[in-house]
Amino acid sequence: MSDTKITDFTLMERLGKGTYAVVYRAIKKTTKEVFAVKIMEKHKLSPSAIDNVVSEIGLLKRLKHPHIVEMRDFLWDQSNVYIVMEYCNAGNLSSYIKANKTLPESTCKTFLQQLAVALRYMRAHDVSHLDLKPANLLLHKTANKYVLKVADFGFAQRLKLNQENTAVKGSPLYMAPEILISKSYGPAADLWSVGVILYECLFGKPPYSSASVQELAGRIQDNSPISIPQKPTISADCRKLLRHLLQRNPNERITFEQFFEDAFLNLKCVPNDENLEKAIQLIKHAIKMDEEHNISAAYRLYCQALQYFVPITLAETDQTRKRILRQRVQTYLNRAEALKNIVHAKSASSPSSSSNAITSAVHKDTVFEPSTGRKMSEPTNAETDEPERMLAYLSRNFEDVARGFEIVRKAIDDALENKLDEALEGFTAALGILIPALEVVSPAPHKKLLQQKIVRWMEEAEHIKSMRSAQIMEEVENAEAYHPVCVVQ
Repeated sequence: MSDTKITDFTLMERLGKGTYAVVYRAIKKTTKEVFAVKIMEKHKLSPSAIDNVVSEIGLLKRLKHPHIVEMRDFLWDQSNVYIVMEYCNAGNLSSYIKANKTLPESTCKTFLQQLAVALRYMRAHDVSHLDLKPANLLLHKTANKYVLKVADFGFAQRLKLNQENTAVKGSPLYMAPEILISKSYGPAADLWSVGVILYECLFGKPPYSSASVQELAGRIQDNSPISIPQKPTISADCRKLLRHLLQRNPNERITFEQFFEDAFLNLKCVPNDENLEKAIQLIKHAIKMDEEHNISAAYRLYCQALQYFVPITLAETDQTRKRILRQRVQTYLNRAEALKNIVHAKSASSPSSSSNAITSAVHKDTVFEPSTGRKMSEPTNAETDEPERMLAYLSRNFEDVARGFEIVRKAIDDALENKLDEALEGFTAALGILIPALEVVSPAPHKKLLQQKIVRWMEEAEHIKSMRSAQIMEEVENAEAYHPVCVVQ
């Protein structure tokens, strides 16, 4: 090792070694504070490596975020360049995965949320990392909580969303195909790397894991889509996000905006003090509506509160506090389920109710039969005034609408029988049919009614999802017993 000549620090054990740098744990003599010091020998730095060092220092000076490793100082002498950084005491995500083989989906989700929060901050500053991989995601552990921090900005650069670059950067296992194949890429390359990281967390190895460089090159060149394993089982939302991240064509890949709004990622409900306060206020409002016998509003508010309470409960490490939270979640879930049954019972008993209208609309005698070749009929006066008849008219004249209504009716029945997984799948499938159908539906009043129903069913799907999350919390808790939790700050 070269003479460091940074006399304020005592260098301890080596933490890691890269292409042109070695990282040591270091203790500041005066304060006993622990740091990580990245040491680069000047004579080993090529012109491109010097550019990378300058770029990294410049970016780290500007980027200040709880999920990005902070640069504390920058030093140099005749022999070396030093970057003094905050010390992360729990290694990196790569070693964490190796120690645990595969990670529960809930743990993967929380790590992914932390990475996404950092990426959102980086995109706000037009920064692309271009070397995202588990080894560059450091972990800091306090009590029983893991905090993930993005590190190693040596390949990072400022790239706006519509900008491209041609310099090959990154690690082949995690590198977006366009970097190696077309030699032209943009910020979306980071999203591919995120997909590979999520895949490795879930299944224990990256999708292009290979025995040799030649095999790796062949797999990268192959245009076949990434195959997502069936085991271990992952949720539909998780599988969907993974598939969207791992699109080989960057133009077909999920965008950053879509990524940050993704249902699986659910950034709006990450565990933090602000969201705990939101959950408490929602519960207070739900109880007030419940006392005033506003059943529909109370049901909606309980479900919204559960969206925040479930991840907060999962992330809590104090066992006493966790037990209290779980008891409250169970209480709110029970009340939400009871209110759901009351709401649906009232709806079913009403002759003009939405559910009865749907049942009428999907009756076999009124479903549109394309084989008859008949033209779309004009709505009668009654069919423009009464919701039930308007829905029946839509079902009779639009095949996709009839099919969507049939699936919704089944989803409502499943929800009443507490088959929440089936109900959620049904609502999701129906919405996937009905939303595109809006483009061709007419006349205008009927289209407006269908829009209102779609919005209502989207809300119902969200409510079911929040209740289902609370139901499976016990299963998640059992899995988390083997994996200490991580938190988003």
